[in-house]
Amino acid sequence: MTQADILTRIEEENVDFLRLQFTDILGTVKNVSIPAGQAEKAFSEGIYFDGSSIEGFVRIQESDMRLEPDPDTFALLPWRSQRSDGTVSARLICDVMNTSTGEPFAGDPRFVLHRAIERAEAHGFEINAGPEPEFFIFEQDEEGRATTKTHDAGGYFDLGPKDMAQEIRAEIIYMLQEMGFEVEASHHEVARGQHEIDFKYADALTTADNIATFRAVVRAVAGLHGTHATFMPKPIAGINGSGMHTHLSVFKDGTNLFHDDDDEFNLSTQAYQFLGGILEHAPALTAICNPTVNSYKRLVPGYEAPIYIAWSDVNRSALVRKPAARVPAASRIELRSPDPSCNPYLALAVMIHAGLDGIEREMEAPGPVRENIYDFTEADRVERGIETLPSTLGQAVNALKEDDVILEALGSHVSEKFIEAKTVEYTEYLASVSGWELDRYLETF
Repeated sequence: MTQADILTRIEEENVDFLRLQFTDILGTVKNVSIPAGQAEKAFSEGIYFDGSSIEGFVRIQESDMRLEPDPDTFALLPWRSQRSDGTVSARLICDVMNTSTGEPFAGDPRFVLHRAIERAEAHGFEINAGPEPEFFIFEQDEEGRATTKTHDAGGYFDLGPKDMAQEIRAEIIYMLQEMGFEVEASHHEVARGQHEIDFKYADALTTADNIATFRAVVRAVAGLHGTHATFMPKPIAGINGSGMHTHLSVFKDGTNLFHDDDDEFNLSTQAYQFLGGILEHAPALTAICNPTVNSYKRLVPGYEAPIYIAWSDVNRSALVRKPAARVPAASRIELRSPDPSCNPYLALAVMIHAGLDGIEREMEAPGPVRENIYDFTEADRVERGIETLPSTLGQAVNALKEDDVILEALGSHVSEKFIEAKTVEYTEYLASVSGWELDRYLETF
């Protein structure tokens, strides 16, 4: 869409406010709301804001930043479109600019992804990504605060009455479709209160924008129903956590470079090289794709989350899976470790850089592991050369510090601020005393 197209739609749709959105380094969506009459100014001059209070942005003496709206991201906000006067709100996702230089701000996660896409484009590649974000729906208490009491007792693919959230999921889908999403499927997940809605793959930038939008829509609709939706990876002990399996493929001149009819797994040489890069950089990727202390409560054996650095076409205990493909265009790999608490722009950026590093260095992927790795002994894993992902946020941050490719992918500003924030988070966690510890030790010693 062009600027003129959007100005016309604002008038035709009776838009009264525009929300200009961006994300901080941790992936939290921020927004500045402006009257629709300021839209033309937003496009021609940008909207200035103080970046000193945004996580990981700038110091107080460097606080002035400018938002430049991306016209392709214009969308009405359906849950804000039911006013009696007929007015509606809309949103635009923005790039963050450095006012002193006029250049893109190095700390903007969307810019980090732009850089990854440019690296791919230098090879003539287009990266496509398809996420599968999972989430929980919980009840609220009398004061409207979130609880961990699940909204239903359903299980995998259950129907009502066990799945009491069908109406909520349906409304989420309707609103996503109004915002331009092509929703492919939705269902109840394995754990009680857990759900998944899958939308069609797209280019990497559109996919990252869609993930950020998806999380906002899910939370908004859940709130309208008096419930709370969370993308926290492991809100309840003893049941499955929420992942965000991400499907990746590389196209060139409209052809899927990952497909090869003559290969046993229909994967091309470039696909194996890309896969090799993902496996090579997996420990550092984990810091970005699993960025919270809670993320590592999901990455444990027994709950369908991968912890072993390997790939397979048949089992889900490996980090990467090669899904079946009905047509050549569908050949892809599926990275199963990411969770929906990650910053989608940073996560997709580091996946792309890791895969491209594999192609550029012509890495060889190991053979597939078709057995259930959870059944292997430690000696079996050593013999097969199967390593494990970091088991804590602290270990993942250390792996990130040692991986120059992923540090370069993030850029010095983002890597420094991200590591600083996550080190503080993990240090605070280590110093905290949990309820489990009190239950276990308070009366024992």
